[in-house]
Amino acid sequence: MLEFFDRPSLWIARRFSFAPKRFRIINAISAISFAGIVIGVCTLLVVMSVLNGFQKLASDLFLTLDSPVQMISADSPGFKVSSELLESLRMIEGVESAEPYREGEAVMAGKGKNELVTLKGVSPFAEKRLMRVTGRQRPLFSTPSSISVGEFLAYRTGLYQNTALSLFSPELIRVSLASLSQPYILSALSIPEVNVSSTFTLQKLFDDRFVLSSNALAREVLLLGSDEYSGIDIRPREGVSGSELAEQLAVWQVHNQYPEGTGFRTLEEKYRDIFSVMELEKWVSFAVLMLIVLVASLSLTGSLAMTAIDKKRDLFSLRCLGMDSGGLMGIFMMQGALTGLAGTAAGVGIAWVICRMQELFGLVQLPSKSAFIIEAYPVSMEAGDFLAVAFAAILLSLAVSIYPARNAASIARSQSLAMKSI
Repeated sequence: MLEFFDRPSLWIARRFSFAPKRFRIINAISAISFAGIVIGVCTLLVVMSVLNGFQKLASDLFLTLDSPVQMISADSPGFKVSSELLESLRMIEGVESAEPYREGEAVMAGKGKNELVTLKGVSPFAEKRLMRVTGRQRPLFSTPSSISVGEFLAYRTGLYQNTALSLFSPELIRVSLASLSQPYILSALSIPEVNVSSTFTLQKLFDDRFVLSSNALAREVLLLGSDEYSGIDIRPREGVSGSELAEQLAVWQVHNQYPEGTGFRTLEEKYRDIFSVMELEKWVSFAVLMLIVLVASLSLTGSLAMTAIDKKRDLFSLRCLGMDSGGLMGIFMMQGALTGLAGTAAGVGIAWVICRMQELFGLVQLPSKSAFIIEAYPVSMEAGDFLAVAFAAILLSLAVSIYPARNAASIARSQSLAMKSI
């Protein structure tokens, strides 16, 4: 294959690309092919960068309440967390904080409505961090028995500040039924009474389903022990990514003792369904928009075939000078590759400028700013996407050049035979 792309083939391909031709339509078709590749590559990269931006936005919103990596129990609702374990995790180089939390399903009853919610108990440090991230001035919890409710959940259930509620876990119902045969347990059971002190808005999933409380109240509701927690939120230092943090924790796991049955879970693993759908949307868009590049590349076939007819005398001369069929094919494959390379480079450059301008100035605004937490379309450029699109576009341009390259070699051969017969 490399014999097709020697230096003479490259030089002649450049001459054929820019030299005047007898049929001007060839130049027009070549220009259309070039423009199609530029537009296709540029559009594809801009769309993929916008989808990356929405994916990063979703991840950032999840990180307001969850952490990039969590230590959880695989086979039980909770595990014992010691101060030594927390100190050991906090000593890891890339770890900024390690805060235990309690989380589980709970029934919220009050005002004639019952709602199944997810209760998450947070530490004072985590509460202060949440206040800082959301820009709140007042604490989430006014009293030890108060809770903070997601905005959509509060609206749906008609809750407002200081509303009194009962909050209990489904486990309490099971224990209550068991107490019918063991009456002495009944006296130890109680349903916690709570009141709403605030509402929060973070992300639709949290706003529609979550209730926040102190760790102490969550322990009482979820019937956990005094040193039992659902997991540990582990956050990285600035400049350390979630994947790098996960790698450091994997190394820590090898050299340190930790509670049996526990392991680490990343944010992407916790919300696998959501991130999988977003990733699927991205690559479906890649496949669909790649059709633009394919159509432009196919039009390149026509221009190369017409160039072969236009340059048949030159091809005959090259044949007489000793160039074999492989060399003749290489000329036209190189010509197609040059067009694809130039179009791809231009498309990549234009896409980078558009995305960078959108990042800096937010040129394209969202249609309804009030319905979103951001004003302009988010973009996030990834080197892997740019490389994948560039490689695919050049490969397509090269692939569609094979047929006209073979045609050119056969034209030169037939022209040579015709001259011999004279």
